[in-house]
Amino acid sequence: MASITQDLRFKQAVIEYSFKHGVTRAATRYKRTRQWIYFWRRRYDGSIHSLEEQSRRPHGRPNMHTETELKLIGNYLRRNPSEGLVVLWVKLKRRGYARSLSSLYRVMQREGYFAERSKKKPKYIPKPYTQMTYPGERIQIDVKYAASMHASNGKRNTAVPIYGNRRIQQEAVFRGLQRQQQLFRIDIRKECGTVFRI
Repeated sequence: MASITQDLRFKQAVIEYSFKHGVTRAATRYKRTRQWIYFWRRRYDGSIHSLEEQSRRPHGRPNMHTETELKLIGNYLRRNPSEGLVVLWVKLKRRGYARSLSSLYRVMQREGYFAERSKKKPKYIPKPYTQMTYPGERIQIDVKYAASMHASNGKRNTAVPIYGNRRIQQEAVFRGLQRQQQLFRIDIRKECGTVFRI
């Protein structure tokens, strides 16, 4: 047996007052609409339990997939495991399947035909990094292309030592490498990529 709540007592008080003084006065006093009071008066049979909220769940599902449709989907998926959803839907349509594509997707998801994808990101594994021992051991060279610059072919080269904070800008790549070699007094090998090691 359900417990008698404060809402049920409030509904009963409103309905009893409406029987005694009329629906309009009850609606004004309790700040409820007349339609609300008429709705609960139709349900009220004298007991407070008749004012409980009833289930709003439908009694049936007339549009749900039938057993033959589910069997047809299962057979096609078993015979064509690598087919995509749209291709499968077209094949089912040729056999008399009358549902939409989204309905097929929902029923396949509910029946567990789709493999669950893991939503976790793979764990980050840092790359090994060798610590530098002296300034200028490693430098980063950035090449910028701009037509407005006074460099040859529009290239401007910037060398930044990763260990220190000295910044040198040159016009062309190879002239810049030679100049950086003189300023840093280090041997720069011409390697591919942005980081040059000595």
